[in-house]
Amino acid sequence: MGRNTRKRRTPLATKAIAASAALALGGGGLIWANFYASAHESNNQSWGGNQTKAAAARVVTISCPDVQQKLTRVPSAARQGVARELANLDKQVTEAYTRLASTRQAQAGDANYVQNAIVGPLKSKRTATIDRIRIDIQRVGGSFRLSVSRLAPCTAQTADQTTAGGNDGGQQQNNGGQQNNGGQQQNGGQQNGGQQQGGQQQGNAGQNIGGQAGNGPVAADFVDITKVAQNVQAKPNKTGNASTGSFSTSCGVNANKNFNTDNVIVAPGVTNGAHHTHDYVGNQKINAFSSNDNFLQGGTSCQNKNDLSAYYWPVLRLQDGTQEFDQNRDGGGKEGNVGKILTAQQAEIKYVGNPSSKVVPMPQFLRIITGDAKTTTNGLANANAHWSCTGFEDKVQLTQQYPICPQGSKVVRSFAFQNCWDGQNVDSANHRTHVAFADPASGVCPNGFKAIPQLTMRLVYDVPAPTIQNGQVKNAFAVDGFPEQLHKAATDHDDFISITTGGLANKIANCINGGQRCR
Repeated sequence: MGRNTRKRRTPLATKAIAASAALALGGGGLIWANFYASAHESNNQSWGGNQTKAAAARVVTISCPDVQQKLTRVPSAARQGVARELANLDKQVTEAYTRLASTRQAQAGDANYVQNAIVGPLKSKRTATIDRIRIDIQRVGGSFRLSVSRLAPCTAQTADQTTAGGNDGGQQQNNGGQQNNGGQQQNGGQQNGGQQQGGQQQGNAGQNIGGQAGNGPVAADFVDITKVAQNVQAKPNKTGNASTGSFSTSCGVNANKNFNTDNVIVAPGVTNGAHHTHDYVGNQKINAFSSNDNFLQGGTSCQNKNDLSAYYWPVLRLQDGTQEFDQNRDGGGKEGNVGKILTAQQAEIKYVGNPSSKVVPMPQFLRIITGDAKTTTNGLANANAHWSCTGFEDKVQLTQQYPICPQGSKVVRSFAFQNCWDGQNVDSANHRTHVAFADPASGVCPNGFKAIPQLTMRLVYDVPAPTIQNGQVKNAFAVDGFPEQLHKAATDHDDFISITTGGLANKIANCINGGQRCR
């Protein structure tokens, strides 16, 4: 899969002292912890506005290897067991994050607390889990060439040693040729987010990183879109063999509130495998225990009853203090995903063609994930988030910040999925290598890959505009995510399983290849 080169970013944490602790990702993650040694900084002092920062405060970052991304080949007979162990890694990190967030007083009094009480035990758990992954793979004749001793430990780093997460207002370019940002992103006068309360709760020991649940977002996660330079690049020129048609399917906006915190693609058979809540449209019976055997029995919210595909994405929440139905549940308030769940006003789903070739039909049960829910840990290599406002979509697309839209304009999330398929597999061990993006300049698929209809989605929300006052964000909104990912805009992602009947997959491809506009 091709990747665009990006300029090295300085993480947000290097610009301001983080005001809370966070640990990321079971497969690979970051721990941020604060230590206060300044005599003039009291433990209960609020961080925000113009208050003095402790000069001696420092941020410690722990980086853990991302196991799932390294597992590119897993025998099919071992995938179920491996998926469950990978989910255990996520669970372990979530638990470590919870412990980190609840022991801030102890951290302030003991500089070795994080290493001895959190990181050390985490390494032991990871070692045992990764070793079980090795056994699962080797038991069915597979090869496990990764080093457990290298994958298990989390190494301490200073904030300026990591490039994961944060935003620097510099050049930004999105991968894969989809709505390439390419231009310059400006902070729009926002203040550094590490010290903000976000107009919400404040944690113990004066530590806080914003957000209603204390794990984001912060002021610097938002930007006035009117102050961002135009950054949308032109699309590739079409060749004589281009597939120029489109196929639209209307599946609703999840008005019936079909939610769950599972993810059957990455964590089959694991309840709460996503650790955050998804909206579902299309197939109505998708959960952790769904499979190819019963996908066709799920029914659909789509007007075209032959479209039983599963379209699901993290919910967007307004952090207004609302106690949602999941306030005290896993994946919801128990994991830092809080506030009023917003229903999109529009959810447009469209399949489009390729500028350089005809497309082949999508295979039944093809699974695609676009974007990366763990960019705070993994960096932006697989980020594919697009945030904008109505009236600005053809000018500005944001990956690392949420837009503050002008009056009369609405928030837009859009996704453009991978549009090339390896011609053989409906999934892969890391859920990435069986699909790829076409070259952004030519639209040509990588060698050995075939062009498929490109799924695009556009979600429009009526969201009260956040305001930034004295370095604090009010009326914050944020996408649901793993609790340790700090609700960053770049973690937005979208999931899809192609499930069709009545020859619909062929109809979509024929429509696109014939240059028609179909529904």
